[in-house]
Amino acid sequence: MITIYHNPRCSKSRQTLQLLVDKGIEPDIILYLETPPDKATLTTLLGKLGLSARQLLRKGEAAYKENTLKNPDLSDEQLIDFMVKHPKLIERPIVINGEKAALGRPPEAVLEIL
Repeated sequence: MITIYHNPRCSKSRQTLQLLVDKGIEPDIILYLETPPDKATLTTLLGKLGLSARQLLRKGEAAYKENTLKNPDLSDEQLIDFMVKHPKLIERPIVINGEKAALGRPPEAVLEIL
């Protein structure tokens, strides 16, 4: 089963979802702003993506600036806590296929895990 953490307002997220549909895949869609991942899920996602918490942060979001998340002294655990509290901080879309995951930036990047 393929899962996508999706934000329908994001063009890259829409393009990635369309790419999956065009490949005949009907993914399980998680609207992560409405149903944010908990800390354990986000930690697992980072492991599957092979990214640090900092690499998954959307640095242009107001919550990033307001919480001074640029601070290099913040640990991955602290950054994950902020992403759980403010899911807009999570880069999107994330596509999961079993034990593999990819960030749909660009959308074609998800093809390598299908």
